Amino acid sequence: MAQNKTVETIENVANFLATVTDETKKQDCLNIVTIMEKVTGFKAKMWGPSIIGFGSYHYKYESGREGDAPLVGFSPRKNEISLYLSSSFENRDALLEKFGKHKSAKSCIYIKKLADIDQEIFKEMIALSVKHVKSIYP
Repeated sequence: MAQNKTVETIENVANFLATVTDETKKQDCLNIVTIMEKVTGFKAKMWGPSIIGFGSYHYKYESGREGDAPLVGFSPRKNEISLYLSSSFENRDALLEKFGKHKSAKSCIYIKKLADIDQEIFKEMIALSVKHVKSIYP
């Protein structure tokens, strides 16, 4: 079975964020680290080369595939910031309606900048996502 590419590393989060060239995006990412650390109670850690994760859980699928993943996380991408939250936490759709300017996929939410979203809704979404993942993978 193939190895998971996204695994926790010992790379330094601050050093990684220092490589973000867009100053607004870099500051937004530093603020997201602060928000996610405060809401989750976990320190930021690098997962793979470009994902910043908070906490972790071990999953095992019926197929036998298993591994570890961050409870929540994000990544500064070229065109946006990808937020990694559970795809089915409580009130997800209703909260996304009030969240602000974003695009979303299954478990990714894409924002251009932190100023575009309601940060209180963001904090609530993080907490609900962590609660949901912990309920599935205690």
